[in-house]
Amino acid sequence: MYYLKKNAPRPAPAQLSLGDLIQAVSESSNNQRETVATVADLLASGRVRVQKRRAHVTF
Repeated sequence: MYYLKKNAPRPAPAQLSLGDLIQAVSESSNNQRETVATVADLLASGRVRVQKRRAHVTF
């Protein structure tokens, strides 16, 4: 198993449009309901933030 060092620098967050985020999630999901649920969960959990017409993905 691979572990990151505690002080290792984190990569910069990706800047995607909300449409790009939905497209990426839908390519990995089985149906529209799963896509909507996944995007909603990403937004609710704070892993994805919407900023001025851009989806800011923080991994």
